[in-house]
Amino acid sequence: MLETPADQPLADSRRAVPRTDTVLAEPAVRAATERLGATIVKDAVRRAQDRCRRGELAPDEVPSAALASLPPTATALRRVLNATGVVVHTNLGRAPLSPAAVEALGVAAGATDVELDLATGRRGRRGRSALAALAAAVPDAGGVHVVNNGAAALALVTAALTGTGRGPRDEVVIARGELVEIGDGFRIPELLESVGGRLREVGTTNRVHAEDYRAALGERTAFVLKVHPSNFLVSGFTSSVELPVLARLAGEHGVPLVADIGSGLLAPHPRLPDEPSAAHALRAGADLVTASGDKLLGGPQCGLMLGAAELVEQLRRHPFARALRVDKLTLAALEATLTGPESPVARSLAADPRALRTRAERIRDRLADVVEVSAVETVAAVGGGGAPEVPLASAAVSLPVALHAPLRADAVLPVVGRVERGALLLDLVAVAEADDDALVDAVRRALAGGAG
Repeated sequence: MLETPADQPLADSRRAVPRTDTVLAEPAVRAATERLGATIVKDAVRRAQDRCRRGELAPDEVPSAALASLPPTATALRRVLNATGVVVHTNLGRAPLSPAAVEALGVAAGATDVELDLATGRRGRRGRSALAALAAAVPDAGGVHVVNNGAAALALVTAALTGTGRGPRDEVVIARGELVEIGDGFRIPELLESVGGRLREVGTTNRVHAEDYRAALGERTAFVLKVHPSNFLVSGFTSSVELPVLARLAGEHGVPLVADIGSGLLAPHPRLPDEPSAAHALRAGADLVTASGDKLLGGPQCGLMLGAAELVEQLRRHPFARALRVDKLTLAALEATLTGPESPVARSLAADPRALRTRAERIRDRLADVVEVSAVETVAAVGGGGAPEVPLASAAVSLPVALHAPLRADAVLPVVGRVERGALLLDLVAVAEADDDALVDAVRRALAGGAG
């Protein structure tokens, strides 16, 4: 069938679309393939070819259009500026790593001596330098071990000490007020039961006494567990039993006292006086402390286990420990967090509100010509299920709320703030000063897109 004149332009445009292999052979496109992989680049080329078929691009524009649409890296994850005012934001990946930890990840990405003694050529203790750094950070711990998150640490303790339900000692004595939900529907009691523990709840929701523990301890007790309810605060008519008393009771019955402090604070922090630390818990009599590494410690996601050397070794050698083992990237980032300069989380917790206010005013002055903007004092939060009662004095840039969605959708660097009292606040407590220019640029791009 002959083509009609009306069909001719479409047919010509289809014939003019450059072949996929021709575009992929372009030097710049070939370099992008080596960096990002064939799948991502081919998809970009096909999208550009489709645009060419629709007449949106000239044939010679296909390679540059494909290159322009490529992501900066071979992951869908995007770097985000955390201007929410929550220092350890779970939805934004919790603790941002320090430059030293990021550099360590690059080293660990290749072949490393993670489990090799280079001096002897024989197998070495896995992650020995990271474990040594953790032990040095908490001298009160006779032994240390690392698993893949805080929940895994509790699961391993329960599986090892209750014999995964096979032995006569399968009860975990815990106060009812400490049966917390740790996020996304996961609950401590269900976690413990899933690996063979039987809960022996003591006290009431708001009050528990030493006699409650004493009455519950018996022949079936595997260990006593004290959980810091770090993601909520109960006040009023309350009482709890301190670690020294629990340590004495557990010792009288020959069972360990395990303290889950949650937040990963290794030593007392002056700005967080009520947040338990690993050092304090061990000195108070805990046989074992479990915690997260990606909260107040400011490191990668992992679960920390610190305590009596014999107990830690028992946990390390348990078969279930293999399933919870951390990889070389985690070990490298953890070591660098412990031995390197202070983490972004530590800097945020120590931030001077006056300095934050000065930064907010400078940003305000740079945007005043294009949008209604002000510098305001704010109250930030620790986040990550830690220190919910501790306000952090901070400062923010206040903008029209219409900028909220455009800033989140920014193609260059998304900015996530919070809406409060009808305004968008870009809180600076968790934003590095080096990113102030990027924040200003993002706001200008959002405005250029029609928001505000």
